[in-house]
Amino acid sequence: MDTERPGSLLLRKLQERRGMLVAGAANALAARVIEQQGFEAVYLSGAGITNTFYGIPDLGFIGLADLVQHTAATRDAVQLPIIVDADTGFGNALNVGHTVRSLERAGANAIQLEDQQSPKKCGHFSGKAVISAAEAASKIRAAVDARVNRDFLIIARTDARAVEGLNAALDRAALYVENGADITFVEAPESVDELRRIPQSLQVPQIVNVVIGGKTPTLNADDYAAMGFSLVLYANAALQGALLGMTAALQHLRQTGRLDEDSGLVASFKDRQQIVQKDLFDLLDRRYGI
Repeated sequence: MDTERPGSLLLRKLQERRGMLVAGAANALAARVIEQQGFEAVYLSGAGITNTFYGIPDLGFIGLADLVQHTAATRDAVQLPIIVDADTGFGNALNVGHTVRSLERAGANAIQLEDQQSPKKCGHFSGKAVISAAEAASKIRAAVDARVNRDFLIIARTDARAVEGLNAALDRAALYVENGADITFVEAPESVDELRRIPQSLQVPQIVNVVIGGKTPTLNADDYAAMGFSLVLYANAALQGALLGMTAALQHLRQTGRLDEDSGLVASFKDRQQIVQKDLFDLLDRRYGI
């Protein structure tokens, strides 16, 4: 059994640059499914939380309290390392320090901070704007200073590719590394050539974000690994799959007037109870019952 702390384990795996597949969760239940399917880490998606918790687009609506609540619930649900999408850090450098301390206490093992202006937008939306590189670097320094454990990882994301071009985005990523970022994440490259340049230009582990239907070319995980990417992120694959599944099941129910367990459209009642560990709670109920 691996006895490393989750953050140290995550960093070691990322340093191998083998294109580790990571799936995103919008809630603790999705995180449980991700763990059950054998993934090595879970990414708590800001877009996913916004879409599922509030039913609105990823346009900077969630706050730190929302994220702390979801992080704590996810930490209770899984043993995997948790990477938390903290958007812009919810303010300036001082606010970023508070964000880091709050999420580290809640059970996160890594935090992702981006350099967009607030309110931010989904990285694959048009019309993004970024703060100055100097201000973004100061927020990374604040995050590094605020963490309690050295193995709490700081991921610096830049959205400058869409605003200033790839060269500027790579320069920003390098600056963020100089200011203490453990990992960088150049969002939304738009060609295979651009993808190749990112890990060639930066010495720390890199993330590629595969948004299904987004701007970045979708390749096999092995192809990204061959380029030098450490982590291949599918932040909302589970959410998009769940949306399709809900739609199919409810369409069938609406059209036919019934929905059976053996329809192939729903999980079984047994599987639903298994994923939320009903057997464990039955055991605890017997242990503490009078």
